[in-house]
Amino acid sequence: MRRAAALASSVVLSAAVLVGCGAQAAPQAGATSLTWAVETQPVTLNPHLWAQNKVRLLVFNQFDALVSRGADGSFQPWLARSWKVSDDGRAYTFELRDDVTFHDGTRFDAAAVKANLDQLLKPGYNPAVAAIQLGSFSRAEVLSPTRLRITLKRPDALFLDFLSSPYAGQVSPASLRAAKDLKFGGTELAGTGPFILDRYVQGQELHYHRNPAYRWAPPGAGHQGPAHLSEITYRFLPEAAVRVGALTSGQVQVIEGVPATEVALVEKDPGLTFLRALNSGTSFSYYFNTSHPPFDDVRVRRAFREAVDLDAVLASVYRGTATRAWSVVARSSPFYDAGLEGRYGGNAAEAGALLDAAGWRQRDAEGYRVKDGRRLTVRSVSSAPFVRDRRDVLAQAVQAQVKQSAGIDLQIRIVDQGAAQQAADDDQYEIFENSRGDSDAGAALNLILRGDGAINRTRYSDPELDGWLAAASATSDPAERRRLYAEVQRKAVEEQALVFPIYVPGDQIAARRSVQGLGFDPVTGTPRGAYDVRVGT
Repeated sequence: MRRAAALASSVVLSAAVLVGCGAQAAPQAGATSLTWAVETQPVTLNPHLWAQNKVRLLVFNQFDALVSRGADGSFQPWLARSWKVSDDGRAYTFELRDDVTFHDGTRFDAAAVKANLDQLLKPGYNPAVAAIQLGSFSRAEVLSPTRLRITLKRPDALFLDFLSSPYAGQVSPASLRAAKDLKFGGTELAGTGPFILDRYVQGQELHYHRNPAYRWAPPGAGHQGPAHLSEITYRFLPEAAVRVGALTSGQVQVIEGVPATEVALVEKDPGLTFLRALNSGTSFSYYFNTSHPPFDDVRVRRAFREAVDLDAVLASVYRGTATRAWSVVARSSPFYDAGLEGRYGGNAAEAGALLDAAGWRQRDAEGYRVKDGRRLTVRSVSSAPFVRDRRDVLAQAVQAQVKQSAGIDLQIRIVDQGAAQQAADDDQYEIFENSRGDSDAGAALNLILRGDGAINRTRYSDPELDGWLAAASATSDPAERRRLYAEVQRKAVEEQALVFPIYVPGDQIAARRSVQGLGFDPVTGTPRGAYDVRVGT
């Protein structure tokens, strides 16, 4: 994707950076503006296609979903005033708001919702969503401008969660048809959200101005009516030290992605506030490609995990700020299986014994294990736009550990999105790094562990595993879903060692004390958008 170019290694912090490349709405009298520095540049701003957890706050500035989530995790109204579910769990009838307009002036109605669903189901548009989140979808019927009935092929416990996600962010059908760069979206797509995106400068910034017509915030919002801020600029500052320096010098008012090396500095500054939260969904994990050697052998997969003293690695890289993961499901999820804690990892002698048993007994002149004249080499290929939280430094620490403890040659490549996708398509990798911020971990498990999952980079397929995942999606009983997902975790993590859970991702926000209304989504743990944010005097 041409807009996903590698981020600049440094950013000049001067007024010149903020010179616009397009029209900018004039601030209203007495209104306020804010500059917020973010760690990663978005690969896409199309809500249907979003993939970076860090982009969630941007999506919900511009787009609204049909359903919202309350602080207790319950589903609440948003663009849909209410809904009824049939007794068999297959038909959802929605009553929609009649007072909502898109940023391009067109009306939001049932036909617009159907158009968004139709777009998501177009071949090749977003295969992952079509296969998982909309895998049970059958049809959408417009009953009136404010009534829509959606029929499913089977009951689906993940469906309302999908309707509350950025994927269900409502886009003006007119802008969907007119967009020249639908993959990126950007200023070409019109939403109904509290802010309107009016400028995107690649490698530098995004700029939004307030939607003065906004009157349809969800019930969990801190206020109703238009946003407090008249405009907000998000600046792309990938270098952690540059972000923190911009904040402490007053050149920006908010930053996200506070590195462990700077947390103490921020917390000691009386002019700053610091907030943090763990994300839901899945842990940041290494997924082992089982389709070819060496990870087609479960003993080698287990040996890799045993070769890493993960507590020591996390302490070194994150200085006590990282939460160790024991399962593919994040600790903050209600489906987390705590029974996996302490069951594996950190035993170098066990790693050696496993590799000996797998036939990797010899070592070459550099200390790496060899078998049949081949070095024990594993390749990790990561997409640069998804590298966050010092994951590059983390990979180097793991690299050193597996060499020293077990003689494994871990080769690390960080490439652009196209090259990473090509490596995946060509099966030219052994480790796939990933974390997902889904509000319901079940969606992530289906995507990455189901045999036909859209991002099943383990390339492992098991009818029993698929059956548990299907059964969990088909029931609305929380206890039964927990039981089934526990079975999935135990098989994937403990029995088959498909996954090496590393840490539970989290988000950190630091801000000037004058900035109020910041916080995290109660379900996902990711930073909220700017709707409730204001600047005090």
